[in-house]
Amino acid sequence: MPGLPRLPFERSDPLEVSPAYAELRATAPIAKVLTAAGDEAWLVTGYEEIRQIFADPRFGRSHPVPEDAPRLSNSALIGGPVGDYATEEEMHTKLRRLLAPAFSARRMAALSVRIQGLVDDLLGRMAEQGPPCDLHACLSVPLPVQVICELLGVPYEDRDRFRGIAVEMTDLSDPERSAAAMREMNEYTYEIVKAKRENPAEDVYSELAAADLPEEEIAMIAGGLLFAGHETTVNQIDYGVLLLLRNPGELDALRRDPSLAPGAVEEIMRMAVPSQHGLLRYAHADVEVGGVRIKRGDLVVLATFAANRDPRVYPDPERFDIRRETTHPHVGFGYGAHYCLGASLARVELQAVFGTLFRRFPELRLAVPYESLSRRAGALTEGFSELPVTW
Repeated sequence: MPGLPRLPFERSDPLEVSPAYAELRATAPIAKVLTAAGDEAWLVTGYEEIRQIFADPRFGRSHPVPEDAPRLSNSALIGGPVGDYATEEEMHTKLRRLLAPAFSARRMAALSVRIQGLVDDLLGRMAEQGPPCDLHACLSVPLPVQVICELLGVPYEDRDRFRGIAVEMTDLSDPERSAAAMREMNEYTYEIVKAKRENPAEDVYSELAAADLPEEEIAMIAGGLLFAGHETTVNQIDYGVLLLLRNPGELDALRRDPSLAPGAVEEIMRMAVPSQHGLLRYAHADVEVGGVRIKRGDLVVLATFAANRDPRVYPDPERFDIRRETTHPHVGFGYGAHYCLGASLARVELQAVFGTLFRRFPELRLAVPYESLSRRAGALTEGFSELPVTW
């Protein structure tokens, strides 16, 4: 439809959100737009509106007529409908019941000591190597990769292989390439799961191997866990470092008082926006949200990053404040029944990083001008390809 704004909106600074999202949020928190694929969709930018959709079982990732579904992008990863319309809710409940123990508070508490040890080891190697250093390669990537390998039961020596596949999965320029990478990831992880049936261990893939699920579902779950279990945290570490370096007053406060790390992590997760593509949902029935009638089959794009800067919820929302007091948790990990199971794992990793990094390297700073940092253009998750630092 001519005249509709088209996603994603341009931004000049990767640490900021395009002002177009705030303009829409102020006038129409639910607005009709065109997606990157050229299809019509409802863009949701308001905090309460997004929480309402997350909590409403009439929205899902599947579509009643998948072949006719509007698409968010050309990505095979999250560009269109996923799952079976008839069984989506049942499968979601079954999967959460299966996987929840792996990400329980008790398990995360047990993992926290191991994660802190990994952070200390990686920073020790940085110190031995000396400056300058690519923090992305020295810390942001290896920490989440090793943690998810140990949690799931994936051989760490395969890290270069599955990282390469993960990068191809996020390719927006070539849908065939991203689809082939998804198949390769699922096949790779499914072989590991099958081997666990003969030699189970204390890991998530062993639990998945014993599950009463169709083989195709097991392959998709295994691949999705490995991808999602590290990719987001890699970007959060990079963006968190940059947000602190660009806000020296907040960084000084964290240096003086490492107990502020949990608050810093929440503010990083609220404000870090590696990608502006949003989350995809389809209406499974006619639903009214925020005074807007959304019809069955309509595509809804949840701009959680815009909701996390909603001034109706967060006073002075563009200010990075690691001591921010709020009763409204950010929606970067979803909400309600669709709250991300891996949120607690991400928090443990990020708190270990930001409670330690600037204490170990109090003079840490960028080794190149901020404007020259290289980003992964054309990738769904975007992010930086390197983060040169010195101290």
